[in-house]
Amino acid sequence: MQRFLLALALGCVAGLARGAPLETYGRLPNIEEVAVSPSGAYVAMVATDGEARSVIVKSTADGKLRALSQAGKVKVRGLTWAGDDHLIVATTSTQLGFELEGPQVERTVPIDLDLNAHKTRGLMEGTGQGVMAMNTIHGAPKVRTVDGQTVVFARGTYFEGGGRGKVGLFKVDLAHGHTSLVQHGTSDAYDWLVDGAGQVVAEAAYSDKAGIWTLRIKTPASGWQKVERAMSPVDSPDLVGMTSDGRSIIVEESDGANGRTWRKVSIETGQWSDANDAAIGEMPLVSAADGRVIGAFSLVGDEPRYTFYDPKDAAIWRGIQKAYPDDFVTLVSWSTDHRTVVARVDSAQYGPAFALVDIAAGSADWLGPEFVGLKPSDVARKTSIRYAAADGTEISGYLTLPTGRQPKGLPLVVLAHGGPAARDKPGFDWEAQALASRGYAVLQPNFRGSSGLGDAFRAAGYGQWGRKMQTDLSDGARYLEKLGVVDAKRVCIAGGSYGGYAALAGATIDHGVYRCAVDYAGVSDLRAQVTSSKIRYGEGAARYWRRFMGARDDSDPVMATYSPANRAAEADIPILLIHGRDDSVVPFAQSQKMAEALRRAGKPVEFVELPGEDHWLSRGETRLKMLQAEVAFLEKNNPPN
Repeated sequence: MQRFLLALALGCVAGLARGAPLETYGRLPNIEEVAVSPSGAYVAMVATDGEARSVIVKSTADGKLRALSQAGKVKVRGLTWAGDDHLIVATTSTQLGFELEGPQVERTVPIDLDLNAHKTRGLMEGTGQGVMAMNTIHGAPKVRTVDGQTVVFARGTYFEGGGRGKVGLFKVDLAHGHTSLVQHGTSDAYDWLVDGAGQVVAEAAYSDKAGIWTLRIKTPASGWQKVERAMSPVDSPDLVGMTSDGRSIIVEESDGANGRTWRKVSIETGQWSDANDAAIGEMPLVSAADGRVIGAFSLVGDEPRYTFYDPKDAAIWRGIQKAYPDDFVTLVSWSTDHRTVVARVDSAQYGPAFALVDIAAGSADWLGPEFVGLKPSDVARKTSIRYAAADGTEISGYLTLPTGRQPKGLPLVVLAHGGPAARDKPGFDWEAQALASRGYAVLQPNFRGSSGLGDAFRAAGYGQWGRKMQTDLSDGARYLEKLGVVDAKRVCIAGGSYGGYAALAGATIDHGVYRCAVDYAGVSDLRAQVTSSKIRYGEGAARYWRRFMGARDDSDPVMATYSPANRAAEADIPILLIHGRDDSVVPFAQSQKMAEALRRAGKPVEFVELPGEDHWLSRGETRLKMLQAEVAFLEKNNPPN
């Protein structure tokens, strides 16, 4: 504890050094996506200018512009190279549901940018065979080389013979602009694996109603055969990829409380065996060229750790980390030979930026910062902390302190992450940094139920929605109060999605801790959220929510008990509600209901509606509006000075 207090005191001087304007933190990142072409000759980036996005392609040799495509206000979510001449741009939009009716969902719309012809087309256009395919895909496309030609495989929605929509696997011939259905979908099939030669080798299906997962593989001797049929009521297994020898398929399974396991099944024989020795880690790394697992990423403590099976890859990454020894460095993209690399370098002093590394030349160039206009004085210090919850459970988290203030008697904002199966990580966080720039200490706890901290820790959150998951947050505030770092009378809570629920629960359930609450896109009615998720995404999504809520079924009274909208009369602090009207995860109606309940109870509430905004604050104008409203509310109800 003495070391922790000393670390807090270092670098602090008298007086508050106010940071950059809120626009610097609240605008869209200057660079959102980066991808290197297979040969390493080109690098593509999604750059923003205010509300507008552009896709820029430059030569890595001389920086000359090869292509510029103005996306405007379109939301660009990903870039996938298909050879050096085609760039698949994944955009999303809020559209009608799977059957083109009912509640809206966020759909991925792929665009093929032909760099030689200087034109664009919908990736899924040009289907035949009596199939009408929508120009939407599920998940990232897979690129393979077949008979010397670059082709794209993508899961898409199609209609056949006037029937209901299905998800099938499509093969896109980019050279001729033709799209064909190579794997017909069933009502349950949802994923396929394609090997390096472009052959479909596995199909996963999941019965949402029955909770049964099925795996079929295509063996050379017997063709398609079913090799697994198992109950999987909440977590359906994932097809990770191929083994390094290309002879087996790796499957990640989870049974909920007991965590994840990895198994592999031989494509030749259909026999299963253990694959935990593959050290897949927190996130597998899969080769874009052939779908083989080449390594894994894990966050060990606060350090990013990459495990590569090829010693050459391991040596390359060690060299990159050595070049940025004091920074949080992650792999963004690399060429097929792994000699041209894009790394995200998150500096505690300057914030995050993207570096283009030429391994052969032993050189690196900056592509640009993620946030333009940040100076070292605008980036507050972020420290890893650990504390004990009331029942003794160790909770980890991060504390960001305002620059230029002694760590004593500070106003605090407890900032809860979404998910709830997600986690806060080291490195730059635009919202936490913005709040710290206004004089607030910001605590981001990884409460029980958070992911990436071990399966047992995640499972410890099951059934603790509004209970120990909630008190883990307030226990962190009490810990800082005992240290004298924060003033117990000057603590507020804020968060988005599940974190928004936590903010509402801090006002209606966990009393006596907070002075005000800021909820962005949070859940106020648990039963309504489960029902909405079931309609949009199926019974599996509803089971996910119920597991954390501790509800046996949709009629379980526990959902009413822990719904802030039902306890609005118990709110004892001012509440700010902020919600995007196009939210397809937590419906806008959740905030409407909370606002109405608070007003009926005569409780202080402010409600900021964000037209055209989704669940993820993808628009620059409304993201800034959210941040400005949050800061103004905090400064009114919990002044930083």
